[in-house]
Amino acid sequence: MLQKNIKLYDLHLHSRFSSDSEADPAAEIEAAIKAGLSGMCFTEHNDFDYDNPESPNLFKLDFDNYTKNLFSIRDDFSLRSDAPEIYIGLEQGLTLPAGDRIESYDPEGKLDFIIGSSHVVDGLDPYYPQFWADKTIAEGVKRYFEYIYECVKTLNNFDVYGHLDYITRYIPDKSLKDNHDHLIPMDLIREILSVLIHKGKGIEINTAGWRKSYHANPSAPIIKLYKEIGGEIITTGSDAHSAADIGHGIVRAINVLKECGFKYVTFFSKRKPVFVSI
Repeated sequence: MLQKNIKLYDLHLHSRFSSDSEADPAAEIEAAIKAGLSGMCFTEHNDFDYDNPESPNLFKLDFDNYTKNLFSIRDDFSLRSDAPEIYIGLEQGLTLPAGDRIESYDPEGKLDFIIGSSHVVDGLDPYYPQFWADKTIAEGVKRYFEYIYECVKTLNNFDVYGHLDYITRYIPDKSLKDNHDHLIPMDLIREILSVLIHKGKGIEINTAGWRKSYHANPSAPIIKLYKEIGGEIITTGSDAHSAADIGHGIVRAINVLKECGFKYVTFFSKRKPVFVSI
């Protein structure tokens, strides 16, 4: 059971500044207040290599407009005693061709937090059938994690890796929805986690998996492995794209973390981790 005095943080959420959301940031903050959150972080999408010929600017964040508006909204809510701590961040799609742009992003240090994630592997998103067209499911899953490994070895301008096993949400064989553990290359996962730990990076537990699949991302076995090999930095995020999902699953995520042996959850301010007892 979760103690009543535990602070809850939703550090992965999207608003109208992301291409796949129309949510009003102020409405999401109001939802966070109702959910009893202690803190929240806007993490709008930026994916340099997301290829969509019909929408060439898809997931290309207007950084100046975003930060200007969010700073203003944050200032407005700072006058309210019931408002959560509000942080401004980014979900940066990590790809090798965009490495230079990723590494030089936000040179003025305006952001509090950057999630690194993989939506595009070899130019394709596993969300779409094209990714799977020339691969078996096992080959597709393995290639996804191979690419993550290449990215985490090469790139550094992020704080935690987001929804590490994102690909499991979109395995095309629906009979594997609840039974795909045998497809996950845990030896490779261990290598990925080891690199992250060595670099002082963390991971998140992304609760959208409970809305879209049968487990959070990553799954409990991966979270346990991360803890066993020395991982300490871990954040919680709903991956909300609407006010209705703000804070969804955060209490459940804290309970999973406690079951996996974690004593702290993390939030970020000015790109520095802050540990909060759970």
